[in-house]
Amino acid sequence: MKQYKVVVYQEGMLGSLLLGASKVDPVRFTDFLNKNASQGWRVITMEKDIRRMLLLWKREAYVVVLEKDA
Repeated sequence: MKQYKVVVYQEGMLGSLLLGASKVDPVRFTDFLNKNASQGWRVITMEKDIRRMLLLWKREAYVVVLEKDA
């Protein structure tokens, strides 16, 4: 039997407010993936998403689907 979880990974709002857009930090995203991998989770799929904030700013996010044996 498998267990699944869906996570929306995104950077904080501060970069968007200061710079007009915020991209995902690859080092922090790697840490996030490695932390989940150490708990037995595997990435099944991920989708990049650009999310709007307050109509003026954009923030990069990833919708990540993870799977592990239950």
